[in-house]
Amino acid sequence: MPAEERTYLITGANTGIGLATAKELARRGGRVLVGARSAEKGRAAVDAIVRDTGNERVDVLTVDLGDLASVVSAARGFFDSGRPLHVLVNNAGVGGQKGRTAQGFEIHFGVNHLGHFLLTNLLLDRLRESARSAGRPSRVVNVSSDAHYQAGGVPFDDLRSEPSLTGVKEYAVSKLCNVLFAEELARRVPADELVSVSLHPGVIASDIWRRVPGPARWLMKRFMKSTDEGAETSVFCATAPEVDTTTGAFYDNCRVKAASPVVTPELGRLLWERSEEWTKEFRPGTR
Repeated sequence: MPAEERTYLITGANTGIGLATAKELARRGGRVLVGARSAEKGRAAVDAIVRDTGNERVDVLTVDLGDLASVVSAARGFFDSGRPLHVLVNNAGVGGQKGRTAQGFEIHFGVNHLGHFLLTNLLLDRLRESARSAGRPSRVVNVSSDAHYQAGGVPFDDLRSEPSLTGVKEYAVSKLCNVLFAEELARRVPADELVSVSLHPGVIASDIWRRVPGPARWLMKRFMKSTDEGAETSVFCATAPEVDTTTGAFYDNCRVKAASPVVTPELGRLLWERSEEWTKEFRPGTR
């Protein structure tokens, strides 16, 4: 199925890498849903994408990944629309922040992993249905980071604790969770129905660093890639035919790369089981 016949949902697509990814997918003719926490910012992004690409098949899906109730509402709204879903790009993320989600999780873990875990699982049936209708597997693309190499594991007992001063450690853990989730999802769903991958987009001068103090943020961004450059691997993983044969892989610069040795089936299974427990009240039939 060519790009113009596929439907893409990109979280955090009102800014940064997500916006660049959404624009490129729209430029290729795809049906694009802009996932955004703010409906107003989402609509502004839609207007910009339509203006820049000429593709009017672009819409907004309001979702706050820091609130699992909002994730449920967004998924329900998507299902009610009757749209197919061929590619879900779990792109939204926070970095260098302090805070907690609505359910009390440390914000990096809660937004970067747990919100996406729930969203993916709630949309999984539609992804699999769309694959069967299209005769080609759907995809889940998790935007991780090479920061995942810095995490020594997942501190399950500390995920509701106060974050560190910089949030660097928590960010690395959340990015490790993205890779673990992608691999475990690949083990749980047949590859002829779903391809699940994760990726490092590069170190990007995006709004993810907006909470870093001004002078430090300016210095950091001087040495980072642009958001358009950062979107290249996301777009590749969302569209390239060869990705269909690499479910569970980790990508860097549009090529498969070995993930951290910490990424094991045992840890992936444990993260999945704990994530199921933490989200069960928000998933039908699991209370």
